[in-house]
Amino acid sequence: MNITRRSLLVAASAVAATGTLGAPRLARAAAPFKQPALPYAEDALAPHISARTVSLHYGKHHKKYFDTLNELVPGTPYAEMDLADVVASSAGKEDDAKIFNNAAQAWNHVAYWEQFAPGGPKRPEGELATMMTGTFGDHAAFVEKVVAASDAVFGTGWVWMTHDDAGKLALIGYEDGNNPIAVGRPAYLGIDVWEHAYYLDYENRKPEHIKAVLDNLVNWQVVADRLARG
Repeated sequence: MNITRRSLLVAASAVAATGTLGAPRLARAAAPFKQPALPYAEDALAPHISARTVSLHYGKHHKKYFDTLNELVPGTPYAEMDLADVVASSAGKEDDAKIFNNAAQAWNHVAYWEQFAPGGPKRPEGELATMMTGTFGDHAAFVEKVVAASDAVFGTGWVWMTHDDAGKLALIGYEDGNNPIAVGRPAYLGIDVWEHAYYLDYENRKPEHIKAVLDNLVNWQVVADRLARG
């Protein structure tokens, strides 16, 4: 399924994922869609992501996707859907491209902020660690593979840990706001590689930003919970 005019870029995949596939714990209400509150203070991710970046990224960019979506969906069938269903149902429909773009980016960012919730392990543990090591190697190798996947995304986009068509763990780079749920896959971990996610703090040093996020900010219990949820 070609969800936009731009291609999906597969960066890596390996051992089969076991357990029940999951999704981020996102709000299920239909329109008007409400941007969830951050699960922490704007300065909680500093110094790896500054309060200034969070204020701009969450307070301006993310908010705008929700605002625009709420302007677009009244009077359409999407107004009665939850956010994830809007993404899946509008994917690939040229006439609904604006709805898809804004819904997908609204959804992506909720998943993004949620995965940094404080209090969890800073490295994968248990079954998740076993699966990831078998697929990607150790943590350092995983980080390098995420960086490589981000380099394969031309321009703006995301890198998601999901699974491939064979049901195996994979890192997939998606251009623009595209995401796994638009093609019926789960989203376990998402790295935003749009410049507004990192440029104030890292300028053009995108790999440095990705490494800082993966080494210091991800709550891997959130990722494990997504993998376990149906």
